[in-house]
Amino acid sequence: MAKVIMIQGTMSNVGKSLIVAGLCRLMARDGYRVAPFKSQNMALNSYITEEGLEMGRAQVMQAEAAGIKPLVCMNPILLKPTHHIASQLIVNGQVVGNMSAKEYFAYKKNVFPEIEKAFRQLEKLADIIVIEGAGSPAEINLRKNDIVNMGLAERIDAPVFLVGDIDRGGVFAQLLGTLMLLTKTERERVKGLIVNKFRGDRSLFDSGVKMLEKKCHCPVLGVVPYMELSLEDEDSLTQRFEKTATGAIDIAVIRYPRISNFTDFNVFEQSPDVSVRYVTCISNLGNPDLIFLPGSKNTIDDLQWLRENGLETAIINCAKNVPIFGICGGYQMMGTRILDPEGVETGGSIEGMELLPIVTELQSEKIRRQVTGALPKVEGIFAALSDKEYSGYEIHMGTTKPIGGETQNMTLMSQKGKNVYGTYVHGLFDKGSIATALIQALATKKDVDMKGKQIEDYAAFKEKQYDRLADTLSECLNMEEIYGMLREACWK
Repeated sequence: MAKVIMIQGTMSNVGKSLIVAGLCRLMARDGYRVAPFKSQNMALNSYITEEGLEMGRAQVMQAEAAGIKPLVCMNPILLKPTHHIASQLIVNGQVVGNMSAKEYFAYKKNVFPEIEKAFRQLEKLADIIVIEGAGSPAEINLRKNDIVNMGLAERIDAPVFLVGDIDRGGVFAQLLGTLMLLTKTERERVKGLIVNKFRGDRSLFDSGVKMLEKKCHCPVLGVVPYMELSLEDEDSLTQRFEKTATGAIDIAVIRYPRISNFTDFNVFEQSPDVSVRYVTCISNLGNPDLIFLPGSKNTIDDLQWLRENGLETAIINCAKNVPIFGICGGYQMMGTRILDPEGVETGGSIEGMELLPIVTELQSEKIRRQVTGALPKVEGIFAALSDKEYSGYEIHMGTTKPIGGETQNMTLMSQKGKNVYGTYVHGLFDKGSIATALIQALATKKDVDMKGKQIEDYAAFKEKQYDRLADTLSECLNMEEIYGMLREACWK
């Protein structure tokens, strides 16, 4: 059986996902077959496996760090919020349906067998499984039927390492307060503390480590410095949304309420000459060089939101001089109409932005597939993308068809004489040649010299980030003690 450890946090966004990814890379470099696991994830950034199954991007990132292909058994339960109090439930890669928070809370006990099934499958493939919790184990109102924190740790007898975020302040209260709210048996399961996101001189916190160990009766396994990494983070709490324009090339991504798969734009962040900023209102739109309409978990509602706050009119006006590029839900919005006869979202139909001559009909069956090939002929400013090899994945509810004329290659749609583009392919820009061609086209239009400045393949770029993360953890975590705490998994 695989040996297991579990990383839990004092709250969301303390860095659990990156700590798990770093440990996966470290242990893989030490020669172990290591895999990540998170029983339940709530995220709008998702991924499609080779088998056409859907899982959270965080576990994809962790699998990449471990040097293995992503498998849906690494994330058996995925919740994709559709409204403030409702989500689409995905179990082992397949859509079960939409549920309100109350409905899912009552249903949750039914997913235990699916979580066990996924874990059993994963432990056959790994020597070590690094498990990530969610939120905080001290959310005592959710203790009943817990499937992602201490409830899971107890079922597989996993030692727990508790992570606190010192950058936010109050790390003593975070760690000690969390432990105080746990039951006696839960506290005994916590075998070590990790202080994350420390800035400044580490030696100045030596006394703090001693205080934590004395108050918490638990060893501090390491103090991890604050790291500027360009890797996928928890989508609901990402700091990417706070960035402003600093580069010569300004890319604006429209951040509607149900934005999804904005990982499509991470590739551009590696270039200091390019700014990627997220826009929620007209006053922040400015004069960008490119506007992206990203994916959406609720296309009709998000289009209505664009319409009500005036961004739709602003974007349409920008299209006279600025390229508009829609991906997935954003692509659907750019058409003349979106039909929802089955009530997949809100039912009925809505007029689109009329930037592309297409009509979309939403359907209950989700399209999930990986795709590869060569791009068709591309018109306009991005003509250099024509015939370039691409790979990515599609994940959408509905089909899109052109209005009139012959059916064409819809992989990347463009129109002669217009600055509008649309695609269903997520990850389209991850190949460095495509990202570079797109940025160089914008630079040429703006008369900015970017000759010789290539954007690296995103996969290769991330490999360097994983190594940097692992190198840092190797220096600041007591890996000998961590290895000593590994236990054999034994689902009870």
